[in-house]
Amino acid sequence: MKNKKLGLNSICVHTGEVEDTQFKGAVSPIFVATSYAFDDVDVKRYPRYFNTPNQEQLAKKIATLEHTENAMIFSSGMAAISHSMMAFLKSGDHVILQQVIYGGTFNFVVKEFEKFGIEYTFTDSYDVNDFKALLQKNTKIIYIETPSNPLLGITDLRAITELAKNNGILTMIDNTFASPINQNPHDFGIDIIAHSATKYMGGHSDICAGAVAASNLHIEQIWATSINYGGNLSEYTIWLLERSLKTLNLRVKEQTRVAHKLATYLSDNKDIDTVYYPGLPSHPGYDIAKEQMKGFGAMLSFELKSGIDPMVFQRNLKFIKPSMSLAGLESTTVSPAQTTHALLSEEERLERGIRNGLIRFSTGIEEVEDLIEDIEQAIHASKH
Repeated sequence: MKNKKLGLNSICVHTGEVEDTQFKGAVSPIFVATSYAFDDVDVKRYPRYFNTPNQEQLAKKIATLEHTENAMIFSSGMAAISHSMMAFLKSGDHVILQQVIYGGTFNFVVKEFEKFGIEYTFTDSYDVNDFKALLQKNTKIIYIETPSNPLLGITDLRAITELAKNNGILTMIDNTFASPINQNPHDFGIDIIAHSATKYMGGHSDICAGAVAASNLHIEQIWATSINYGGNLSEYTIWLLERSLKTLNLRVKEQTRVAHKLATYLSDNKDIDTVYYPGLPSHPGYDIAKEQMKGFGAMLSFELKSGIDPMVFQRNLKFIKPSMSLAGLESTTVSPAQTTHALLSEEERLERGIRNGLIRFSTGIEEVEDLIEDIEQAIHASKH
């Protein structure tokens, strides 16, 4: 069967499987060899070349999910992002990025680009006109993140693509928060789609991985750089990632449903000051999100009313877990100022609208009524 005839659950389960030709097992076997034959073979395989059997097949599944020709799997989301950027940049080039992006990406740019003579400019806007104003003759990449981390800002994919194509510029996106289930940027013309596969693709809070999806031409260029940096993933983790992707559609759709209900509840709660969720009509990016997303995602952020300490609130949660990462089956909270954006100064965080009291919430698959009960008791306990 051709992939285009398969439903999303069928793609998640069956595309990119490694066939067990010897024992006919129901799941992919793991090929853990680090040394393969070089003579009389079609492909000279080597783990650092991203072409072992498990890597090669899993890339097909991710490419199919993101509607691209090809994909690569990396040891982390930052490996995927950094390898991809460096594959297309050289000294004297210029990059435009959004201010409100993952803190690790921001730190990579400000700490590493100068060493290579790469110029960059940040915009604190989601408006394509503000990106246009920053264009230079040497601009090579426009890098966006939508929904953004941690404020869930929305950027118009079609508008960014049109601007970039008209000026011969490459577009890159961090699509982690949406996942391939809720958003497929390539359908809107985005060139390179990066993921922290640690998050929704992994989905069980037990692996660290990254992924990039793009055209064959762009993947070839990323591959040519990446084999020199050594960011490949172990075969066992690749196998675990394939296992996790089989339930990606089921998990993310349920998490998204729970998040929408929870965001609605929080927006009506008198103890909550602000809620950031693109599925709320009050969100400034709601109309654009409705056009380019299939679901509004399972991530949201909120700020408690003054007088309720956010750290005390999180310590009082009974089963929602204060935790560094996101997108697992369990609901988690985190304070971005102390974790994802801790490498930024307080001034830099405030410039991006990330206040010390901001709480990022990753919804799991628990019943929303149980989440609400836990939140309410934690708020009550934090007032005393």
